[in-house]
Amino acid sequence: MPRDVTLLWGLRSPCAFACPHCYFGTIEEHKDNPPGQAGVLSHLSRTDLSAEAVTAFARTLAGSDVERVVIAGGEPLDWPGTLGVISLIKDAGCQVVIATNGVPLTRPHVAERLVDLGVDGVSVSLDSADADTNDRMRPSRSGRFGYHDVLDGIKTLLRVRAGRAAPRVGIYTVVTRSRPQEITEVARLAADLGVDYYVPQPISLAPDHKLFHQMSHTSGDVADVSEQLDRLYSDPHGLNLPDPSYVQRFVAAISTHDSGHVPDCFGGARLFFIQPDGSVWDCPSDRRIAATTSERRSTIRDGDARTLFATRPKCTDCSLFSRDCVNMWPLVPSMPQLLLNEGAAR
Repeated sequence: MPRDVTLLWGLRSPCAFACPHCYFGTIEEHKDNPPGQAGVLSHLSRTDLSAEAVTAFARTLAGSDVERVVIAGGEPLDWPGTLGVISLIKDAGCQVVIATNGVPLTRPHVAERLVDLGVDGVSVSLDSADADTNDRMRPSRSGRFGYHDVLDGIKTLLRVRAGRAAPRVGIYTVVTRSRPQEITEVARLAADLGVDYYVPQPISLAPDHKLFHQMSHTSGDVADVSEQLDRLYSDPHGLNLPDPSYVQRFVAAISTHDSGHVPDCFGGARLFFIQPDGSVWDCPSDRRIAATTSERRSTIRDGDARTLFATRPKCTDCSLFSRDCVNMWPLVPSMPQLLLNEGAAR
């Protein structure tokens, strides 16, 4: 049987950035009120799996149904053990895509190791083509890093990769209601940098999030966002983009909030989310996690990928829609298109 499972693995909790819209929440919020609910993440977590537990699970990926591992965080490349974990995953015959804030790529040994390991993709977060706007959206905790370091990281990786096919390098942009123009402006920047793929994604905040009304789209924003997406797909600047159906998913998602259903949902069938503490969920959606009964919960701690993901239902129509669902689409059906080594190759 073909391997068809994608793991989105939040490998570690810490991150040097303090993005106010991060799905890990903020340190300021959690210092006084640490989250206790199942599935709720925190950069202050003290329950991240040990290096031994992480590597033990990674060694079980060989011979499993896992085709691809998307390593995220926190910031995975700040943890020294990540490179060793990547090596084990590649040895198991799986694709590896890294989701990073980009700053660790400025360290040449990190970029060189990613190339040497044969990492398939590196997705860098950049939320604006304007330096000041990006750094307000994605502030460094220390104030030492920002937009220009992210660009330097991308350039370093592309320079180290020179003449080789991998890793493909991409930019992910969180689009907020006040700046739909970032959809096309970041695309132009990405093309100028020479990256290979680009994914704009709608911001996903819970209705009770303090920034929900400021940042989340409403139905009144659909026309402006649709115009920008149409312009992007009419002229992608040589960048690989998600399948064109992604436009309809994006627009449908911002037309409402947390209602409706997801046809042909692959969460729990072809996609699983692993938290830094090892918990395994069908997907990162807080609604899907909250609806998971205790008997269906599992962990990679002392687990074996060959059995954890061996028995899976077919894709279903999920009634627990959230905007997170849209953001999962590039990780599974669209990932082969994003990683194509043609057309956008520089």
